[in-house]
Amino acid sequence: MKRVKRRLFSGAVCEQIIYSISNRADVKKCAPRIRFKDDTEREQHRMGISRRNHARLVNENFSPTSLYSTLTIDDEHEVHTFEEAKHIRDLYFRRLKYACPKAVIFIYLGRGKSTNRIHSHMLSEGVPEEVIRKQWTYGRIVSCTHLREHNFYNGMDHGQDYSSLANYLFNHWTPEQGGHRWKQTKNIRKPTAEPPKEIKREYSEDKPPRAPKGYILTETMSTPYGYLYFKYVRVPEKRKPKNEKMMC
Repeated sequence: MKRVKRRLFSGAVCEQIIYSISNRADVKKCAPRIRFKDDTEREQHRMGISRRNHARLVNENFSPTSLYSTLTIDDEHEVHTFEEAKHIRDLYFRRLKYACPKAVIFIYLGRGKSTNRIHSHMLSEGVPEEVIRKQWTYGRIVSCTHLREHNFYNGMDHGQDYSSLANYLFNHWTPEQGGHRWKQTKNIRKPTAEPPKEIKREYSEDKPPRAPKGYILTETMSTPYGYLYFKYVRVPEKRKPKNEKMMC
């Protein structure tokens, strides 16, 4: 069996994946083939792939200049089905695109845990806050804030890694909604995937591949069948003290 390594870059995140392929397989064309104990484990793996692909798109397309908005629907416009909610979402989506043709937008639908009312979350790049507020005529905008420059997971600064936010939004989808988990504009940037290459060195969770220059290792994962996953983030800039004064 050949051992193969592949790197993917999305925004401030780099992922390195190591897997095995047949000796006769073409390294550049053969994807990892992972064995599973049962169908449940296979489905969990597929869901993990979908989740990571979504996080990559979020990390690639959004940054601290982007806005995260929560949009609620008032009593006057209240909807009871996701079909109705999608109609409102699509009208709003079109108005934003008309106002800001180059904008990148992801919109997610979900139900409130306590109210059970349908609401929306939105990630946007290139849409001013005043446009977001002006075009939402169906209720209240609970929040509209910039994405953080520093995201802390387990006490560690992961900089501009928005995977946690991406997973939160990914989980908003329910079978009741049907269709896609989110609506996005067509002008998104896709992560950069380097060509896979054969390797001779042995890696493990304790012996990960070297981090790309300017990155730090933040996550490792492995399966009993030789599949290895390593995640790195670009070293975040030091946070400025809150009391630091602007210099004239």
